[in-house]
Parts: sequence; structure tokens; C-alpha cells
Amino acid sequence: MRSLDWVNEAVEMVDQTKLPQTIETLRVETVADLVAAIKRLSVRGAPAIGVAGAYGVAMAAALHRPDVDRGAFDAAVASIRDARPTAVNLARMVDRVLPLALESAESALTEAHKIRDEELQASIAMGDRGADTVIELVAASSGPAEAIRAMTICNTGGLATVERGTALAVIQTLHERGVLAEALPVETRPLLQGGRLTTFELQQMGAPHRLLVDSAGPFLLAQGAADVVLIGADRVAANGDTANKIGSFSLALGAAHANVPFIVVAPESTVDMATASGEAIEIEDRGAEEVASVRGVAVAPNGTDAVNPAFDVTPVGLISCLVTDKRVVRFDKGEVL
Repeated sequence: MRSLDWVNEAVEMVDQTKLPQTIETLRVETVADLVAAIKRLSVRGAPAIGVAGAYGVAMAAALHRPDVDRGAFDAAVASIRDARPTAVNLARMVDRVLPLALESAESALTEAHKIRDEELQASIAMGDRGADTVIELVAASSGPAEAIRAMTICNTGGLATVERGTALAVIQTLHERGVLAEALPVETRPLLQGGRLTTFELQQMGAPHRLLVDSAGPFLLAQGAADVVLIGADRVAANGDTANKIGSFSLALGAAHANVPFIVVAPESTVDMATASGEAIEIEDRGAEEVASVRGVAVAPNGTDAVNPAFDVTPVGLISCLVTDKRVVRFDKGEVL
């Protein structure tokens, strides 16, 4: 299923805050509601929020015609662009559609559809190219790649893109080729995207899987429990440093210790050559409430403060390679972006 699409002059999306208990379609007809949906993670994942942002600009052009009320239009577009700061796709796709929106809402919508279709094709390409790469690297490090055990974090499937996904698209392709022994998603605290969403998608595709608590990942890698780690990305800097869901860095350290390939899978739209390194990536902190409670149930005393970075940065030296829809960059062989 598609995580979001344009339907009858509005954005319709699977409300990911309700999964896996309820599959609910959220219909968004205003820019303010779209921004709220992005902020509360009803739609999430760098490619998906890029598509949502593109449709948001088209919506802004229709609701606040820039030739009639440029101030309202500019404010609406700025609110979309700034909804989440770490993933580059959102700002990039907003900026791509903006010049077309100044011409007409119709031109903006056409460009937004093009972005959606590009992400669909990118997911297919990443799945194929990534599966080939995994098989090659696993064979080189641990022998014939006939029963691959793949660890992953957060959610990188169709829910995070539009269909199929990034890192999870690779796992799905391995499963379809008959070489996936099991997927090992970590639960991904504090919002449990791995537990709620990735396991939901793995179950939908019929792939064998077992869920891990986050802190078990590095230890299990050291125990030889996985042959490869696959993650997505919210931003890849020009030097290869990669921002992804908090916990990715820990898995990278564990993979390095265990000599297990650590692969980043992301579309070219997530590669940001304007950001020199990971030090320049703004990391979103989402506040204490998400940490002190789980889905509305308190797990810490009232008034407990928390540090809650939504992302971390994995240095390029810990990354074996980057797989995009266009290429494979082998950092472990000294290749550069």
C-alpha cells in the first residue's frame, strides 16, 4: 500500500501513529494540518516527508494564491519547510516545487506527482542494487550468502517512502530472492517505529523476523547473530557521514567490532553535498514527553526531564557503503561521494 498520495485535492496518508493496531487513513486538506501531521509523525521517513512537503507547496498555491496573497503563501511554505529540520528531503522538495507554485498550483501539483513517482522508482532500484551489494559483501566476509540475517533500525519500508522503501526494500528483495534467513529489527525507542511499523511491514510481506530491544543490537552483533546491518538515512553529508534514527551509531560501533558490513540505503535525494560533514547536521530534539511515557502511559515519575535526540550521526569511517537508487559508494574501499 502507499503511505501517502494525492486524492481529490488533498493529501491522504496512513496515520502511522495508529499502527499497528489500526490502519487509518488521514485526509489532510490544509497546510496547517499537513505541518501538524509531519510534526507528530503521522507521516515520517525522509522520502515520505519530502513527497508530503511537495504536495504541501501545491496545496499552499491553491489555497493561498501567491499572485493574490504572497505573504500568506510564503508563510505557509515556510511552515512546511521548517516542520522537521534533520531530514534534507523535506526542505529540498519544498524548494524544488516552489518556483512552479509561483507559476500556478497546477504546475506545482504536476511537479509533486513527479517527485512521488521518482521515489517509487528509487525504492525499486535501491532494493535490487542493495540486495546485490549485501550478497556480495556477506559472501566476502562470511561465506556463501544463502541464508542472510539482516539487522535494521527504525522503519525504512513503504511507510517511510511511498511504497517498498530503502533499507527495508533491500530486506524485502532478499526475501523475494529466497536468501533471507531472518530480519532482526530493533524496537527503536522512544517511539518504537521498529516494533510498531517495521514488524508490521515484515509481517505483511511474510518475511521471517524477530524483534530486539535497542540495547541488544550491538551485543548480538558481537555474538555473530547477524550478517549485515542495513539502515536508512535522513541526511548523508558530502563526506559520507550519515544522520539516521537514534541508535544507528550504536549499531555501527557493534558492526565494526564484529566485522559485519554496515550499509546505508537512501535515495540520491537524501545526499546533501551542501552539508560538508555530520558536524553541520542539525539534530532534532523532540523533548521529554516521548521518553518519559510510552504511547501515553508514564514510565518515569512526573516532572522527569530527558534528553531526546531523534537522530544520531554515524561517521563515514564506520560505514561500509552507501547504496542509492543510482549507485553504490564503497567507503570501505576509499570511494567518495
